[in-house]
Amino acid sequence: MGASAPNVATEERNGALVLSGREVGVFNLFVGCLGFLIALATLLFAAARGESVGSASIESGSFILLFAFTYLWVAANQFIRADGRALGWYCLFVAITTVPNAFIAIATAHGHAWPLWLGIDWAAWGFLWFQFFLQLSLQKPIGRLIGFTAIVEGVTTCWIPAYLLLTGYLAAS
Repeated sequence: MGASAPNVATEERNGALVLSGREVGVFNLFVGCLGFLIALATLLFAAARGESVGSASIESGSFILLFAFTYLWVAANQFIRADGRALGWYCLFVAITTVPNAFIAIATAHGHAWPLWLGIDWAAWGFLWFQFFLQLSLQKPIGRLIGFTAIVEGVTTCWIPAYLLLTGYLAAS
């Protein structure tokens, strides 16, 4: 998973993208550090306001860490040339964690668009994390499926909503 030049294994793991292991590592390091800093700031501000466990800020900061640790672990694996099996088991834990998050968000949406979107988002990302578990821990050859899923989910759950929010075509609440 951590070759310094493109090879068949790296290309398969990256799906449709042809990136070397270190390029993947650098990108994941940047994204993981950014996520970690956002989560840390969210949790520290919540603590400074005296919020308790169960508050929206504590919940958000904690769940952002699931993403941040995934990115950081992928980055570490690229540089230490680990095979990713332990990361795969972590991804199973995260995939399981997304199930109640998705159900709770959908069940409490009461017809509101953003909570409903969040529930669908949790389910979609849980599916991707489960695919990582299948590939990394159980060695299932599904790299192309993972690449396709990651691209579709990245565009539909992150890029499009963010673009619409930033350009004012979608209201934040």
